[in-house]
Amino acid sequence: MGFYYRKSVNLGPFRVTAGSSGVGWSVGGRGFRTGVSSRGRRYTSFSIPGTGVGYRTSGGNGSGCLVLLAGLGVTTLLLLRRLL
Repeated sequence: MGFYYRKSVNLGPFRVTAGSSGVGWSVGGRGFRTGVSSRGRRYTSFSIPGTGVGYRTSGGNGSGCLVLLAGLGVTTLLLLRRLL
């Protein structure tokens, strides 16, 4: 296992991350995020907050948008369940 360095700064929904491979950025909220990694790869991810369960896709083939929409739907449903 190798050493790594990463530092991130949150600017509202935007996050800028600096690491040993370069600088990346992302936008999103708790449970979903899309951006460009420090190596220049696009990604979209979503997770169920508080569970450690999530999914991340990389590449520019358009499937990331579907994952993002599904993540928004799941997150919305979970929030509604908590409110009711």
